[in-house]
Amino acid sequence: MADYMIRGTAANGEIRFFGTRSTDLVEKARKIHGTSPVVTAALGRLLTATVMMGSMMKSEEDRITVNINGDGPIGAICVTADSIGHVKGFVRNPLVILPANEKHKLDVSGAVGHGILNVIRDTGMKEPYNSSVDIVSGEIAEDITYYFATSEQVPSSVGLGVLMDKANFVKVAGGFIIQLMPGVKEETISALEKNLTGVDSVTNMLLEYETPEKMCEFLLRDLEPVVNDNMPVSFACDCSEQKVLDAITGMGETEILSLIKEGQDVETSCRFCGKKFSFTPKRLKEYFKL
Repeated sequence: MADYMIRGTAANGEIRFFGTRSTDLVEKARKIHGTSPVVTAALGRLLTATVMMGSMMKSEEDRITVNINGDGPIGAICVTADSIGHVKGFVRNPLVILPANEKHKLDVSGAVGHGILNVIRDTGMKEPYNSSVDIVSGEIAEDITYYFATSEQVPSSVGLGVLMDKANFVKVAGGFIIQLMPGVKEETISALEKNLTGVDSVTNMLLEYETPEKMCEFLLRDLEPVVNDNMPVSFACDCSEQKVLDAITGMGETEILSLIKEGQDVETSCRFCGKKFSFTPKRLKEYFKL
């Protein structure tokens, strides 16, 4: 089954929801970055959350970036998504190994630690929207929930999960975001809270119900969920030689001249996908007209 996301409403528009299967995109991220199991889980959860958050934007040119900067051994995690299901991300320390937590599961919280979660929404305005909140648990889902409540004043329930198999490949990954809309009735809130009480892990639900549709139907039972659309989601990077040259431009003429005088090829790679780029001194001199 290919990865995809659904979007819909429930309770006559008082609730909106998003559900995602992200197994393949998280596995692709694991292969690209060579992440350990606990890092795969942390990065995979944030990739899943961010691709759903990206779909909340309006224009295809809009971008959202979610940064987690914790004091745990993982260090920083950076994920960027557009509004049409493309997402990419990287982590500072991909090889972290930690013992299982008290629930005998991957200790994502311990790997992330305490710190700041930062969200940047670039919608083409002069200044991107930028908001930061404290990391409340390091489990990612709880931190995204806290972000929505604190920075966007949108009561939300977020569930994210990544399950590894015995060979440390991604067996299943996915998530959901359920949000209350303005004017929601108290009885709707009570019904939703009842449904979400004691909910099993996202990965167990995806293994049992198989699709995001069936998972969300279970979570929103008796609230008449309606799926409005779906879209494929994937790990996709839009890096290019031109973007790398634009980045080199930011170094300034003095630094670029220094690189050219060294007489060595300038080599760099994309942090998100690992693609390598190489520029000869001649190429730099011609491009920057130096």
